[in-house]
Amino acid sequence: METKRFEVESSESNIDWTGKKVTGAHNGTIDIKTGELTVQDGNLSGGNFIIDTTSIKILDITDPDTNQQFAGHLFSADFFSTENFPEASFVITTTDHLESDSYLINGDLTIKGITHGVTFGAQVAISGNKITASGKVVVDRTRYEMKFRSGNFFTNLGDTLIYNEFELDVQLTAFASL
Repeated sequence: METKRFEVESSESNIDWTGKKVTGAHNGTIDIKTGELTVQDGNLSGGNFIIDTTSIKILDITDPDTNQQFAGHLFSADFFSTENFPEASFVITTTDHLESDSYLINGDLTIKGITHGVTFGAQVAISGNKITASGKVVVDRTRYEMKFRSGNFFTNLGDTLIYNEFELDVQLTAFASL
């Protein structure tokens, strides 16, 4: 059995996020600090990465003051509490190679010090000393103590309701450790 480790290249990796509410959606990016992917006998077998929650950016709000106000709210205890939890993490627990470049990934997502299992499909291309991987993770924010304007915890929100699930579209590029 041959095992190879690949270091995630943060400058070529990122997360696009989308949060939805009754009246529309917001989107942006989050940086990946570090990470590692493991390949065993030619297939992805494990890995992890660290997410820099202090790097959250909002792309759809162009007014600088409104953007800054919204970012401050995302950094607050209502959402990511970045002062106390400047990092989130994901650790692969199992992989199931389905076919070609398709995998089913199971792992532990930790946000605000709270860990829950998540499962998602991913496309993983392994070519020599390089891996590119992408997948969309749907996260129920209320499981990570982000209850602000959630219909599960508050009533009569009307058009101020924020849906519980947000999406993380993860793109990783990693190179073999030499």
